[in-house]
Amino acid sequence: MNDNHALALELTKGSYDLHTHPDPSHFPRALDDFALLREADEYGMAGVLIKSHYETTGARARIANAHAGAKARAYGSVTLNWPVGGLNPYAVISAVKMGAACVWMPTRDAGHCLEYGDMPGDFFKRPGITIFDDNGKVSARVYEIFEAAKELGVYVASGHLSPAETVALCEAGAGVKANVILTHPDWERTTLPLETQLRIADMGVLVEKLGSNIWSGDIGEKAMADSIRAIGPERVFMGTDCGVAGRMHPAPGMAKFIEQMLDQGISERDIRTMTADNPKRILGA
Repeated sequence: MNDNHALALELTKGSYDLHTHPDPSHFPRALDDFALLREADEYGMAGVLIKSHYETTGARARIANAHAGAKARAYGSVTLNWPVGGLNPYAVISAVKMGAACVWMPTRDAGHCLEYGDMPGDFFKRPGITIFDDNGKVSARVYEIFEAAKELGVYVASGHLSPAETVALCEAGAGVKANVILTHPDWERTTLPLETQLRIADMGVLVEKLGSNIWSGDIGEKAMADSIRAIGPERVFMGTDCGVAGRMHPAPGMAKFIEQMLDQGISERDIRTMTADNPKRILGA
């Protein structure tokens, strides 16, 4: 066991993974909500956020917290795809009242994402969702979502929107002083140049960095670390996007991601900022 492996396991204690995909799900997953929490406990993690593309997960998080027998806490979210009505501020209000701590813009149902074709397991045909209105401006519905999120104290994440939509979303959110997250800017479908990520971070947007984007070959370890240093750890949080069946689980994934960033010279203090301090800001924990 090398020094960074042991240190990564130590730094995993107290961390949060705000991008996990457990079962129940419409798609094959590696573990359910209870197992997710128990495994997070084994690694000493503080919490995990449950993401589903097609249902709200606040109630699931409450049940897992009550019955999993874990010290780690689960947090819920809502993704604004068609099953919750798309860009639906009422779905946001309902989801947060049931415990959701984050709102994701459209993912699998985003028009941009559908341009690549269905993702594995997609099970219905649908038009793509865009945040733009007929005049190419950010739609009034998006501003209603921002207002609901502000009133309820939750962040809005960019989902699988196009680069142009993502930049416009962040600009609009910054303009109304909403809390916004730039989601997986290193993934092949939602890649943004580093200079664009920097511009978005300068707006006050938090930038999500995911270990899965390294493991899928979308970005190298060094490039990931370099992007973190450029943006500044105080404006970044680390997660995994793990939970797909047959792939790495979230808790060991978080430990691996931390180890990789330590190997690239990211400091212990900066790791703590990105895995504990900034996630706590998002969750209000």
